Amino acid sequence: MIIAELFPYADVLYNVLVAVYVVTIVGTVGVVIGENRNPVKSLAWVTVLLLLPAVGLLLYFFFGRSLKSVHMISRKDQRRLRALTDPEPAELDDLGLSDLSRQQIKLVKSLAEAPYYTGNHIDIFTSGQEKFDALKRDIAAARSYIHLQYYIFENDIIGQQMRDLLVAKAHEGVQVRVIYDHVGSFTINAAFFQRMRREGVDAHAFLRITFTQLANRLNWRNHRKLVVIDGQVGYIGGMNIADRYVTGSRHMMAWRDTHLRLTGPAVAGLAFTFAVDWNFMKRGLLTLPVPASEPQAAKPGYDTVQVLASGPTGKWSNISFAFLKAIADAKKCIFVQTPYFLPSDALLKALQSAALSGVDVRLMMPRKTDSRLLRLAAGSYLKECLLAGIKVYFYEPTMMHAKAVIVDDDFATTGSTNFDFRSFEHNFECNVLVYSREFNQRMKAVFQADQRQSTRIILSHWRRRPLLVKAAESVVRLLSPIL
Repeated sequence: MIIAELFPYADVLYNVLVAVYVVTIVGTVGVVIGENRNPVKSLAWVTVLLLLPAVGLLLYFFFGRSLKSVHMISRKDQRRLRALTDPEPAELDDLGLSDLSRQQIKLVKSLAEAPYYTGNHIDIFTSGQEKFDALKRDIAAARSYIHLQYYIFENDIIGQQMRDLLVAKAHEGVQVRVIYDHVGSFTINAAFFQRMRREGVDAHAFLRITFTQLANRLNWRNHRKLVVIDGQVGYIGGMNIADRYVTGSRHMMAWRDTHLRLTGPAVAGLAFTFAVDWNFMKRGLLTLPVPASEPQAAKPGYDTVQVLASGPTGKWSNISFAFLKAIADAKKCIFVQTPYFLPSDALLKALQSAALSGVDVRLMMPRKTDSRLLRLAAGSYLKECLLAGIKVYFYEPTMMHAKAVIVDDDFATTGSTNFDFRSFEHNFECNVLVYSREFNQRMKAVFQADQRQSTRIILSHWRRRPLLVKAAESVVRLLSPIL
């Protein structure tokens, strides 16, 4: 009575709120169904929304929404950039590649309009100290522009050294542009990047998170790690700007990772990727010079490369498709290195099918990890791998952050992409796909050197894990798509 007297329209208001709530839930269910996603995933979202409406609605707004209708760049601007960065292609049949690699090149061209670049030289870094020393030398030698993009930019010794070097180059008149992921670099005090901007470095956060944009942006991260210097030198790989790759972290030695230094026409592909992200951030269209690209036949020491970007705005899951094609076509061997192994059902079955058909399939991941949750989730997939005959190795010395897929004799790919749902579906990633017997052998040698520091996991031993560990793995596996 008292409530009714104070709020004479309380019943009406209550009924209106209930109606709005029901319409919102039903509408969201309709959106989920209308997106025509994987039926299992759609059914999971519908079940949560109907059984736990409030929790389901919150989770969906943060983790379930799709960006497929968002355009990174207009078709007109994309054509302008491609005109600057696309090479005059050599004849594919003249490159001496396997059928697998020729088909892979055609697939990537269809997925992302990504050209193939011949005549490239690639240096492989597995030491953070060597990578950062080389990067600092190249930055110091820059004369025109520096484009630097990293998921994490720490305010530690390496981070401060890189900041100060970039500021010094800006003072020299070099155009310095920096993209960092807002969530990935969230722990850094804002003054770190403010100083950069104050000193002439054009530094900006990708998908900056504010309270009003929290649900729209939290789940979409730019995980790319690439550098372009004067259009002549490029870097891509798994290392962020952080001391952990040099001095280690959390009682671990320096993290083991893989990073590449490229010279040659393929640098234009990295420049294109950076320019698209820069345009997406409303910073304008970058039309800066890149190396002239002319047809070149394959020759020892020079590699054919494609640069493949992938992200939640794309029509296809580009890198996932490229991995799936390479694995499905393998005839001899598949070597996979990843810090986090949370494969899609299609990729898991492709690996199992390859192993069951006699292909030498090896999976390497770290024994020591920076995320216990991800480690538990990954553990739930290993029995299925071992049953199929996949050789599983735990890298022992420290955290392995390397990401690589090496197939047969003339294909290998590395970059920022982990073998997990987040990299395939939610993150903006970038990999180079290298078609070269010489590069393939170098990457295999790296894998085999790491294998000598790893322990192979045997199925009979893996089955003896404590029951509580198995239960925890199974529960955490349910969260794999959003981890």
